[in-house]
Amino acid sequence: MSKFALKTLDLLQPFFRILRIDYAMMRKILETKLTMDERRTPTIFASDASNKKKDSNQFVKSLLIYVLYGLILVPFLFFGNNYIFQISLIFGISMFILMTSMVSDFSAVLLDVRDKTILHTKPIDSRTISAAKITHVAIYMSMLTGAFISIPAVVMLRIHGIAYFMLFLVAIILLILFIMTITALLYIFILRYFSGEKLKDIINYVQILLSVGIVIGYQIVARAFEIVDFNYIYNFSWWNVFIPPMWFGAPFELILNRDTSLGMMILSSLAVIGPIVSVMFYYKLMPAFERNLQKLMGSTEKTKPKRWNMNAMWEHLFCRNKEERQFFRFSSLIMAREREFKLKVYPTLGFSLVFPFIFQFNYLNLHTFEELSHSNMYFTIYFCMMFIGLVVMMLQFSSKYKAAWVFQVTPIVHHSSIYSGTLKAFIIKLFLPLYLLLSIVFLFIFSIRILPDLAIVLITAILHTLISYKVLNNRKYPFSEVFESTQQSGSTMKSFLLMFVVGLFFLVHLFFSKIIYGVYLYLVILLVTTIISWRIVFKMK
Repeated sequence: MSKFALKTLDLLQPFFRILRIDYAMMRKILETKLTMDERRTPTIFASDASNKKKDSNQFVKSLLIYVLYGLILVPFLFFGNNYIFQISLIFGISMFILMTSMVSDFSAVLLDVRDKTILHTKPIDSRTISAAKITHVAIYMSMLTGAFISIPAVVMLRIHGIAYFMLFLVAIILLILFIMTITALLYIFILRYFSGEKLKDIINYVQILLSVGIVIGYQIVARAFEIVDFNYIYNFSWWNVFIPPMWFGAPFELILNRDTSLGMMILSSLAVIGPIVSVMFYYKLMPAFERNLQKLMGSTEKTKPKRWNMNAMWEHLFCRNKEERQFFRFSSLIMAREREFKLKVYPTLGFSLVFPFIFQFNYLNLHTFEELSHSNMYFTIYFCMMFIGLVVMMLQFSSKYKAAWVFQVTPIVHHSSIYSGTLKAFIIKLFLPLYLLLSIVFLFIFSIRILPDLAIVLITAILHTLISYKVLNNRKYPFSEVFESTQQSGSTMKSFLLMFVVGLFFLVHLFFSKIIYGVYLYLVILLVTTIISWRIVFKMK
């Protein structure tokens, strides 16, 4: 893989030389990094020789997942010749998939400071180092994107012809450039004004907000069109210039449908100008970017004593013994302080917060707010539970997993307290604030008539957390596994299937809501079941 990538890169050698980048040095840096990528093996498998070969091809295996993701795009290719609508949606989805991959998987490459002690002590220009980083990311993003569009590309070639296909390839290359440079420019801006631990926290939260923001942006794209007699009508508005997916849809309308309106020409020009300008800005700021990365090597964190500890109140209210309180406190600190854990989990919680409102807005497209307030659309709050299984799975992992030996040397009397305290910390510290925020908004929309239903959802969430633990727990301590091993187990598939369990809870709730006083009966049954189940699963041994 690395040899093919480098030979392909050699074809672009004149371009790098125009940018005054030492291509020979950049190529040598890339060759070393790509070789290290192929040799890297997760620590958890270091002692298992049978898995080493398997781990080295993990990225290639993950490309198969993106091939399946690409199937999402295929139905949009049958939307006829309304290219501005068709391509805007395709690129909206593509931006969501590719940018979240960029943020979660490749930001560490852009922000890597581990090689500074080697490279920065040599006569190497900072532009060359930055170019090596962005090219390193570009190689993997190109492979990922190629896998993602492989099936749609075959379909579009068959349906729309070679001109459409070639235009799509040019547009997707511009999209990759735009995504990579915009992400890098965002980090450059943050690095310019912040330092140390504060900087790392800001980068973490920006990555989280970016992941959630892309989902919201995808909804905005869909709302730029009006449906008239089941035909999608597009009317240019000034705010459309701030929606990048529409930039890339406009050239198809301009070239293939001969739409030479002013709005279409403006959007089409932005599809080319946007990526080029972002690359130029990144090129100019590369030296400053490398200098400011030095801030990531320092630590400026200062812990301030808290006058009132909220954890103490929760501990005494919900924990049964001293051991459980200790693990509740320990898990709360991990969830609040560990950046990699937050980066993996918080976007998921953000999706749980956003999805219920997306369905509310879709309902309001066809109905009034008064009709919404008297409807049963409050059941969309069940979407906040969809990702509980995934988060419970992530409670097994930590970037500081090597410290898990402390569980084995600590004189623990009741081992059930370890995970019961951890699950209670998740429910109270992560899920409960999200649920309360949704409940307040839903009470404003649907009035206090839904209070019993909200109580059912809360108890259901606690029971579903317990079910997720029983399905996903492999008798290992919390925060004791390396994050890379998430791809090796069947836990991801199990957590996905647990989403259907939420659907079953919703159907049962809906059934009881049709019966007189059925909601109250179901509330009592659910409460008793949850209390008994919790005591059985975490009985003191």
